[in-house]
Amino acid sequence: MEGLNFKQIGISFKGSGSYVPDQILTNQKISQKVDTSNEWIKSRTGISERRISSLGDNVTEMGYKAALAAIEMANWDIKTIDLIVLATSTPHDLFGSAPSIQAKLGASKAVAFDLTAACSGFLFALITASQFLKVGGYKRAIVIGADQLSSFVDWNDRRSCILFGDGAGAFAIEATYEFDNLIGFDMRTDGERGCFLNLPSKNNKDSIIDNIDFLSGAFSPIQMNGQEVYKFAVREVPIILEKLLKKMKYTSDEVDWLVLHQANQRILDSVGDRLKIPKEKILSNLEKYGNTSAATIPLVMDEAIKNNRIKQNDIIATSGFGAGLSWGAALIKWG
Repeated sequence: MEGLNFKQIGISFKGSGSYVPDQILTNQKISQKVDTSNEWIKSRTGISERRISSLGDNVTEMGYKAALAAIEMANWDIKTIDLIVLATSTPHDLFGSAPSIQAKLGASKAVAFDLTAACSGFLFALITASQFLKVGGYKRAIVIGADQLSSFVDWNDRRSCILFGDGAGAFAIEATYEFDNLIGFDMRTDGERGCFLNLPSKNNKDSIIDNIDFLSGAFSPIQMNGQEVYKFAVREVPIILEKLLKKMKYTSDEVDWLVLHQANQRILDSVGDRLKIPKEKILSNLEKYGNTSAATIPLVMDEAIKNNRIKQNDIIATSGFGAGLSWGAALIKWG
């Protein structure tokens, strides 16, 4: 690989960006569709509204806009980007949406590919891209989390339709010789429990010609055992974060911000309590956007960066968790 340099030891965070569609679906509006209420949804999830993609929005478009904002914050020449990793479970093209984002950006030197790990996707993509930078093959990368879950929700299922929304977020990261702001990470998968949260294929039998059958491709709506997913999250997320902090010789008191996948406010509160991290250090924008899957972590962080809550050198403990079942944690220093 041209330009290999194994002395590059770490990464730095140079920019962030995000995008959400304009359409706002409030709890009151959902209650006109299914038998629920604003009070019921808010008390159980913490969600008040979510963004829904219109015909002009898709994962490629949302990811492009989030990535462009991150590049502008980093003040990079787009031609210097080497790698684009898109975390999504709802690509605009099943063959991959990252190449379309690369083309829209004009990042002609960048290799681009999709990574699918549902709600853990952005964290897994960030870790993956970081490893490419750390071995010296690439210098600059864009990591994007984008999902359009509204296209795969059963809007007549009041248990699940209240939870999900659409959006995108992105980070610009760069290899450095001087330090490593990805302090540590861990990732886990338990496929035995994967049945608790699925977006399964729905293959209808058809025939090409006599005696040659095939299965036409389609997908069922999101299927979720909410109780089991909740129990999984409140048990596993504190454990993986506690182990990571201990391994990297950090205490919870040294953490400036806890940034979790935005799935349910009760999960955020429970994990914070377990780690003895006060509520004022737990970032949440769940009320406005709901669960945007791979987009939640970069979306909430980008807002906090632009609002001057997250500052240079802040220590952030973060965890993504969801379908697979998969979960992971990372300890980072912003900047």
